[in-house]
Amino acid sequence: MRGTAVAAIALSSLMVVSACAKDSGGGTTGSTSAAGAGCEFASPPSVPATSSTSAVNGEKVDGSALKIGLAYDIGGRGDASFNDLAAAGFDQAIKEMGVKKENTRELSAAPNEDESVKQGRLRQLASEGFNPIVGVGFAYTESLKVVAPEFPNVKFGLVDSAVEGAANVTPLVFAEQEGSFLAGVVAAYQSKNCHVGFVGGVDIPLIQKFEAGFVQGAKTAAPKIEVEKKYITPAGDFTGFQDPSKGQEAAKGLIDKGADVVYPAAGASGIGVFAAVKQAGVLAIGCDADQYNQPALVNTRDVIVASSLKRVDVAVFDFYRAAAKNDLASLPKVFDLKVNGVGYATSGGKIDAKLQGILEGYKAQIIEGKIKVADKP
Repeated sequence: MRGTAVAAIALSSLMVVSACAKDSGGGTTGSTSAAGAGCEFASPPSVPATSSTSAVNGEKVDGSALKIGLAYDIGGRGDASFNDLAAAGFDQAIKEMGVKKENTRELSAAPNEDESVKQGRLRQLASEGFNPIVGVGFAYTESLKVVAPEFPNVKFGLVDSAVEGAANVTPLVFAEQEGSFLAGVVAAYQSKNCHVGFVGGVDIPLIQKFEAGFVQGAKTAAPKIEVEKKYITPAGDFTGFQDPSKGQEAAKGLIDKGADVVYPAAGASGIGVFAAVKQAGVLAIGCDADQYNQPALVNTRDVIVASSLKRVDVAVFDFYRAAAKNDLASLPKVFDLKVNGVGYATSGGKIDAKLQGILEGYKAQIIEGKIKVADKP
């Protein structure tokens, strides 16, 4: 029965193109009390008078002459997470910049595919005249080292990585640890056992950033909290991002050890994590997108109390926009809390005003540099 449920949820995730949250630090308030959890908390920072997040330039940009390409990481549209965010930025460029639908192309990837396949995907887009092109995920790093020099006039954006010495590759990198810190704070305040868990998709430095921030946030809020950690697959095996059944198994193991709030940074495998959380009657925190509002997760969203946001949609749209203006130098070096590149969402009404204020206080301290969030466990 468990496997059937996960398969059904996974299938629905592959059939649904979902939108992601557009607000960081917002959301409705509800009845869950920040003071009703089971931890002994450190003194929280004071609530800031105003937000320190940078405003976005609303200048209208004409992209009608562009042909834009997008090469997905494994999972593609419908993963209810990372890739769907990239898709949202792509769709936003079409809608707001006037890019013609016939001048767009999306190509998907498969788990553990050969490097030559990734190179071929990028070459196909570039040779067909698409420019600019975004590679979604660090998996395209090695391929762009080869392909970018072959097409020096094509502007490539690379999510989560950089290519040294390649002037036509713009890194779109994030401070994932900052959003995950706030997820850790939420987990501490929502835990009845003062015992929480982290599920990583693949044990690589990128996902370790999520772990590091989550653990630091939880322990900053509640120094005596217990944190369980589990990676689905080791480095090199990227199926950990696309295996809901293994995600469910990993989450169940953490729950069996006492974790009652679980945070997955696991791509489509997170679908299985939420299934395990719902089955056990505990809570979860979404990752990357505002997962409470993902159509693919409608059957499990009631366990999602908040989500950390990694604004891949913002980075992808901003890259296309800057390319249209021929002003790629205007993009931030890192998409962090200060530029609204990461953040959190509280959809579902499970975070009350008191906890909202605590989160804003920690957010302000990170932006001001009073709290430095580690990017390694």
